[in-house]
Amino acid sequence: MEKRHLSSRPSKIAQFSAAAALVVFVSGCTTVNPYTREDQTSKAAKGAGIGAAAGAVVGLLTKGDKLQNALIGAGVGAIAGGGVGYYMDVQEAKLRQKLEGTGVSVTRIGDNITLNLPSNITFATNSADLNAQFYNALDGVSMVLKEYEKTVIEVAGHTDSTGTEQYNQALSLRRAQSVATYLSSHGVVSTRLLTVGAGEAHPVASNDTEQGRAANRRVELTIVPITSKG
Repeated sequence: MEKRHLSSRPSKIAQFSAAAALVVFVSGCTTVNPYTREDQTSKAAKGAGIGAAAGAVVGLLTKGDKLQNALIGAGVGAIAGGGVGYYMDVQEAKLRQKLEGTGVSVTRIGDNITLNLPSNITFATNSADLNAQFYNALDGVSMVLKEYEKTVIEVAGHTDSTGTEQYNQALSLRRAQSVATYLSSHGVVSTRLLTVGAGEAHPVASNDTEQGRAANRRVELTIVPITSKG
């Protein structure tokens, strides 16, 4: 609960509602610093692995490639190995353009893209109702996700460590579901969306300060390519 009483207990494994995950090929790393908005780029490091961008911490690291197979079977298709980087490069560029100035940061790790939606622009305290002023940003995300459909998206809610673990997990899941519902209602195929309530289990900053707690209250969208194995 987003009150101001701190807890020092250890984090539990986040509960989640996700059908499955998929195996992806990892290559390259480009980050947009959320504070300076400067690009931070490293060289490609190719190899097979599980999608593990900043937000891919629960649903995309669990149950193999059942979802990938289901989406391919449903006609979504997969990206040939050699074209994955370009496919995600163009998608990343369009997301950056749509989200410029919105307060949403864009992180690229390998061929995965994570969008960090801080709660101060998306939700009121202790609420899972989206702020109306954030609709335009999500509309832009929806447009790009519809155009580049050969991906799966983990929508993961996160909280700070104040309040009980049970409350935090439930609040994080409700917030993730609100974002996923909005995306689905704007044309993103719902079977591409894995909704995760990670609670307080995956902080990105210290919960000992207000600034750190604010950073931990977030929803992350991690976009992972569906890749062919051939």
